[in-house]
Amino acid sequence: MKKHDPSRSQLAASPSPPGEPGGGPGSDSPDHDGPNRDDPFQKHRALLFSIAYRMLGSVADAEDMLQETFVRWRQTPPAEVRNPRAFLVTIVSRLCLNHLQSARVQREEYVGQWLPEPLLTGPEGDPSEPARVGESLSMAFLLLLERLSPVERAVFLLREVFDYEYSEIARILEQSEANCRQILRRARQHVTEDRPRFSPSMQEREALLQEFLDASSRGDMQGLLSLLSSDVVLYADGGGKATAVPNPIYGPQNVARFLVLAPRKLVPPNRVRSLARVNGLPGVVNYLEGRPHSVVTMDIAEGRVRGIYIVSNPEKLARLPALPPAPC
Repeated sequence: MKKHDPSRSQLAASPSPPGEPGGGPGSDSPDHDGPNRDDPFQKHRALLFSIAYRMLGSVADAEDMLQETFVRWRQTPPAEVRNPRAFLVTIVSRLCLNHLQSARVQREEYVGQWLPEPLLTGPEGDPSEPARVGESLSMAFLLLLERLSPVERAVFLLREVFDYEYSEIARILEQSEANCRQILRRARQHVTEDRPRFSPSMQEREALLQEFLDASSRGDMQGLLSLLSSDVVLYADGGGKATAVPNPIYGPQNVARFLVLAPRKLVPPNRVRSLARVNGLPGVVNYLEGRPHSVVTMDIAEGRVRGIYIVSNPEKLARLPALPPAPC
């Protein structure tokens, strides 16, 4: 898809998309001039970030897209915008499409395995948010999206995650409805073939993570093997700026051996480990001298660990909070 700068006439005519987390269908008032000029942008900022982060897999890039969306919002005369939410979603979606074109080139030159930038989320998530929206934050899901072309990724997210109608997606992406349906069909084939049929509960995930951490801390090879699936894969992203294995590690024997031996070489003995909710799922943030050193998350299927994701690239950890001081 060629790069495109959204025209004001097209954006102003876009309908109101449904499916915003925490809010249902409905239109905003077109009267958004004056002292409350920026209210619609702030109202829909969470939705815009949700779309941009899933499209790009990067908090930093998503924030850049939101900043550019805000600039374009401010530059557009209020009289030309019928529906602020539709206008803003269209802008951020098209900006992300354009950005993905160059991002794919950069990722081909990336040193080692590329993983999404970790995102710390609340302990319980948003109770009003549909389950599929929370699940679509996981490292495993975001990596599956990497199989898709930029347009496939946009159509899949807008339809499957955010519940947009085909007519709305067609206007946002400047495609026909029939084409959007075909694109979604291809995207589903690429993504759903490797997704587990049943998602474990949060309690099951937390329990398995704790067993995994205990076995890893003891250097318990057999204990780790009992937790790993037959097709387990370990991914590590150091970005050439931190020590990490350059290629994925496949198979339970190889992964368990790495987990037993690697801490002696790769994990500082004075690191502090903190349990956290990472990309909507239980994970671990390791701190060194109070600053994030690495983040570990897991993908679970049928009661076993299927994927292990370790991010130590300092650029991807820069936006994580520092370790809170210990209580006196």
